[in-house]
Amino acid sequence: RKFTAAAASMQRQEESGEDIVIVGAGLAGLAAALGLHRKGVRSVVLESSPSLRASGFAFATWPNAFRALDALGVGDQIRKLHLHIEGLRVMSASTGEIAKEVDFRDEGPHETCRVTRDLLLRALEEELPAGTIRYSSKIVSIHDQDGAAKILHLADGSTLRAKVLIGCDGVNSVVAKWLGLPKPSHSGRLATRGLAHYPDGHGFQPEFLQFIGHGFRFGFVPCDGTRIYWFYTWSPSQNASADKGVDVEGAAKMKQHVLARPRSSKVPAGALEVVERSHMSDASAAPLRFRSPLSLLFASISKGNVCVAGDALHPMTPDLGQGGCSALEDGVILARCLGDAVLGAEAGTEEERIESGLREYAGMRRWRSVQLVGAAYMVGFVQQSDNAVVSFLREKVLAGALARSLLKMADYDCGTL
Repeated sequence: RKFTAAAASMQRQEESGEDIVIVGAGLAGLAAALGLHRKGVRSVVLESSPSLRASGFAFATWPNAFRALDALGVGDQIRKLHLHIEGLRVMSASTGEIAKEVDFRDEGPHETCRVTRDLLLRALEEELPAGTIRYSSKIVSIHDQDGAAKILHLADGSTLRAKVLIGCDGVNSVVAKWLGLPKPSHSGRLATRGLAHYPDGHGFQPEFLQFIGHGFRFGFVPCDGTRIYWFYTWSPSQNASADKGVDVEGAAKMKQHVLARPRSSKVPAGALEVVERSHMSDASAAPLRFRSPLSLLFASISKGNVCVAGDALHPMTPDLGQGGCSALEDGVILARCLGDAVLGAEAGTEEERIESGLREYAGMRRWRSVQLVGAAYMVGFVQQSDNAVVSFLREKVLAGALARSLLKMADYDCGTL
């Protein structure tokens, strides 16, 4: 009787089944959902928060991101709202000299913007059918059913049946854990980011300016005529006395912490003013984590009818500005592979086609993920190092190579849907 009652209770809790369930309403999740929608395939997106999470963060949209956004049909919306960045200038924090300058206009067609997170997510969300995103839906565990469908147990006690499960649920992904992917590693660096507001206009050129060396990396880039996005990354183990006793939880102390090293370096006052003008109400010291490139070579990116995308697949340090861009690539390629499988473009049962489609997606994203994660880590290490030998090589030899690496990684075409 107890068994029967328990089974009846579970049956009452279980909701109607869904064909494709995407966990996480970030860039990868919304891009995948919109791509599937464009192909005529329905999906549902489960988001643990009660709404799309706004923040002061801004994503770098390099050419590869715009190709993905164009494939999804929202590229022109984003172009209208943000400045087109024309170049990159890298400065030495120790000497104040220019280490490398790149004019994007000399690189052929090279579209680059800094897009605020809320506008980009909203642009994707508004193209989805009403009800696609289910908010306040947090997954706590995953179980198999008959070897095919996955039963998702939610924090509110309900369950959901998924024919296909896609994990876009970030660095602490429940789906990645189910697939057996190793936990992301701590890079030994931390970061804080923010937006500076200039109601009357900031007057900065449309270029990406960054300062490297002295154990930190600091930079900023305009989003539009009144907003500047900035970032600051540092290694606590280097110059530990500068970090000792700093309470980075408070906004005022966080601002002073961010400004401390740049003030003692060759960073001009105009650049420091960008941080001074920021409210920093959302500022916090976040550890920069990444998934080992070596582990990605052999990891189970997909298994049967389950796969991962975005930060759930390839968390990386932000040194190439490719986290959001690669998530959009994931979404487009996944929607194409999975959409074709569901629509029956190939022979075989639906279950076989889905598994084959996810394997195709995993094969396309594996080496790309390895390259991005590895390159981002190495660029960050070299740019931020305070080691005398590394500093010399960086400023005399490697600056050009680092800039070319950034542009090379952005020159990727995910294709159309």
